[in-house]
Amino acid sequence: MDNNMEALVFDQYGTAENLKYKSIPIPTPKDNEVLIKVNSVSVNPIDILFLSGQSLLLRFVTGIFKPTTNILGHDLSGTVASVGSKVTGFEVGDSVFGAVPIFNKGSFAEYAITPSDHIVRKPENMSFNDAAALPIAAMIALQAVRNNTKPNSENKVLIYGASGGVGSFAVQIAKALGSNVSAVCSTRNVEAAKKLGADQVIDYKTDSIFNKGGKYDLIFAANGDNSIFSYRKLLTKDGVYVTCGSSKQVTQAMILGNFIFSHKMFSLNVKPNSKDLEHLCDLYNQGKLTSVIDKVYPKDQLIDAIKYCEKGQSRGKVVIDFTK
Repeated sequence: MDNNMEALVFDQYGTAENLKYKSIPIPTPKDNEVLIKVNSVSVNPIDILFLSGQSLLLRFVTGIFKPTTNILGHDLSGTVASVGSKVTGFEVGDSVFGAVPIFNKGSFAEYAITPSDHIVRKPENMSFNDAAALPIAAMIALQAVRNNTKPNSENKVLIYGASGGVGSFAVQIAKALGSNVSAVCSTRNVEAAKKLGADQVIDYKTDSIFNKGGKYDLIFAANGDNSIFSYRKLLTKDGVYVTCGSSKQVTQAMILGNFIFSHKMFSLNVKPNSKDLEHLCDLYNQGKLTSVIDKVYPKDQLIDAIKYCEKGQSRGKVVIDFTK
């Protein structure tokens, strides 16, 4: 194969206008890594955050004055192109999907590298686009819900931001665990949340969950910009609040969480791993989990896809198909 590949890179922080295509060498996998020929990718909020450079804390890792990690993308599906010397379980030509580590050069390129324990084989009945929509968002949802809830129908779970990429997976995973699920979303997404299995759907445009007086064993703030103080009163005595949403909520959870409140309140840092990906495959094969895809863009419209995600109004995931 040619020694170069096309990648979408950025040399300055800002918006999608700062992105450009560039021919760069195809990377070589280290001992425990896999090189994947990319078929499909999806966009995550972390990509927009990295691109903007608005988080000074992140800049200590991604580059203070200009980006050193200059290729976005942390979800991918594709075929194995080569493997490191210590990799077992994967062979050239295998159809796989998974995640690229957050601070590595990403998947918005013709080829991408990731550790072998960050990917799994793609089920035959799962499309490459569906697979690319899953990794980061679905693992966040799985780790937030499974690790902080009890699998029974008496367990009450509130998903705030139920129509986004993470939220749409969280509703399905909570239902798969048998919980009673309340979903919060905007008017245009109410019916979609019901179809995902939510027992109750609250339209935040016309109603407020904070005025209903309900109590929840788990509150997962996958989106929204409400204060942590507002959520506190909605928790049961042993209830847990988890967020991966706005920087405001994440900051409050990190600073105020267990230091001030008696409730368990924290921000989730996703830990990609093949075991959780296998579990997501099982749920998919059982018909308990599906990828909610808002739009699929062809490869040459990747910048347009990112611009669309910058608006923050996508329903579910935005996928880019590199074969088109």
